[in-house]
Amino acid sequence: MAEIAGDDAPAAPPPVASTSGSQPASNPASSGSSNSPLRTTKPGVKRLVLTASVLLSFLLGLPFLLKSTEIHRSPLPSDAITALAHRLHSNPPSFPCGLHAVFLRSGSGPPDASLATRLERAISAQLQLIPAASTAGNVSVSVTVESAGGCSSSSSSVGSRWQCCVVTTADLVLGDEVFDELLHSALSSGNGDGSRVYTVVIVEIDDAEGMRLIIGKHRHAWVAGKVDEAKAVSVIGKVFVKYFMNGGIEEGEAGIGKGEFMPVGSDGNVVLSFSLLNADPSDWVYDWEFEKIGERMLNPVAEALRPIAEINIESQVLYHTPKSSYSYSDDKLGGNVLSMGDIPFFVNSNEWHLDTSISATGRSKVLQFVVYIPSAKECPLYLQLPGDGLSKTNAFISPMWGGVLIWNPPDCSLGSKKTHSTRKKMASQELMETLEIFIGQLRQLFGLKPSYLSHDMDLPTKFVVSERGFTEWELDLLYRHHARSNLLSCLTTLESLSSLVHSLPRMIVMDEIGRQVELSLEAASLAQRNATLGISDSSAVSATRARALAEDAFFHPSVMSISYASIEHYFAIYMPFFAPVSLHVLMAAIKELKRYKAERAKYSAFLASGATAS
Repeated sequence: MAEIAGDDAPAAPPPVASTSGSQPASNPASSGSSNSPLRTTKPGVKRLVLTASVLLSFLLGLPFLLKSTEIHRSPLPSDAITALAHRLHSNPPSFPCGLHAVFLRSGSGPPDASLATRLERAISAQLQLIPAASTAGNVSVSVTVESAGGCSSSSSSVGSRWQCCVVTTADLVLGDEVFDELLHSALSSGNGDGSRVYTVVIVEIDDAEGMRLIIGKHRHAWVAGKVDEAKAVSVIGKVFVKYFMNGGIEEGEAGIGKGEFMPVGSDGNVVLSFSLLNADPSDWVYDWEFEKIGERMLNPVAEALRPIAEINIESQVLYHTPKSSYSYSDDKLGGNVLSMGDIPFFVNSNEWHLDTSISATGRSKVLQFVVYIPSAKECPLYLQLPGDGLSKTNAFISPMWGGVLIWNPPDCSLGSKKTHSTRKKMASQELMETLEIFIGQLRQLFGLKPSYLSHDMDLPTKFVVSERGFTEWELDLLYRHHARSNLLSCLTTLESLSSLVHSLPRMIVMDEIGRQVELSLEAASLAQRNATLGISDSSAVSATRARALAEDAFFHPSVMSISYASIEHYFAIYMPFFAPVSLHVLMAAIKELKRYKAERAKYSAFLASGATAS
């Protein structure tokens, strides 16, 4: 560092002549160090101030550096996430509901007032003996006994709205569909207050032989025939638990509640993509009127499933789409046969360009439903079942992917070379039958049975089919299971996000992420409250929203776009820029401070020697 004027060491004073006979004057330097001369002037502080100012500027700039490299972290409500986990684990979502039994008696006398109370106790005891569904909460039981002489009800809190004398045993002759609607009007099911009460009606017919069970498309069923009280109580309990609570899924069967059947995107969107595949257009070309017929049949299905999924419907026609599996000719069956072992290789992903949806955005789920039209050399093509029988629908499903139906044109036969080059359309009736099969496959993909057998119970059973593809009691089942599954999935995602944020101290957490987490927690709490009230559809809507918000927060672009490093890596980035300069400035400041102290000591020694000489 350059020397500053006035701070250099002064020259030694000239020697003083001594008088004869006197001792030479003592040299002040001899009292101190003989190597360092004394300083006669006070040392200046300019060099020290200048060096200290440079060091101070570095120290003052350090907070600005730290502020400019600060990581923004919006606070996450970790306590609220922990509280949600405690509530869901200690008290899993369950939906209370009611069971109302109605006995329509053929007698003319007034019903016994104590009979309804006795039947209520018997039905409650019967329900205790049957394993309940995982999503079933408290079940309130009530009984109404009606005859020509009036009605008698048990003192229960179930909010049933049964209207006496609206339905009689004589109405059975009108048909099951008409009787189903009469029961619906008598129960006032359109009122939301009683929408979670399931009703089983016992219609006594004295001259009937045996019993017959009919499961309606709303939230009720009825048994017609000559029934004693013990048998009626048993049937009521089994129908309620087996169908209304479990959807007809037996123990050990695959279905809803028995595994992961959630063909819904994490954002709550589903795209149903319907494709008509012409394997070889040189043989024949078929088209369909999907916009006219397909959407009319599928729109009610999409509306019924709206609480658990936002469904979009698309259709397309593709050409030159051969299958990738092999089939063999069977003269006995009169066609080409595709065995069950070849089904996994049927879908030709190289030639079938199915993923062309413009509605599938983000994390939406696409379910493919394919109508495959075989070429002339492999037509007709049949699907063979394991027992050497042929499939009635000639279709199969692939879980979480969709379904395939093999459609043989009307004019194709084994060994026939008949082709046509003109474009034809599928007949309207055939298209409707095809879509009905696809609706059954959609039911399977959601964990329900495609259809029910008439011998599922100990007595002949019939199921009234809904035009929406799903009955009301089936929709309640879907709502309950999807609400519970989405709540647990939401909790898992939020816990993973909280753990990730805490494990990476330098992770950026935007305010939008914090807001999405708060909204997800609010929606999850609302879903829990609706579940405790038994409002399954509203609970499913809130749970779907909670899961979608949690997924949006976890997969936010700001979370995935930066590689978060430790504090050691942070210092390794900036140390090469600031360490060399800072080290030299610090060493210069220390050196200057030592020099100033040494010069100060010389000046102090000079003052001390002057005082001694005087």
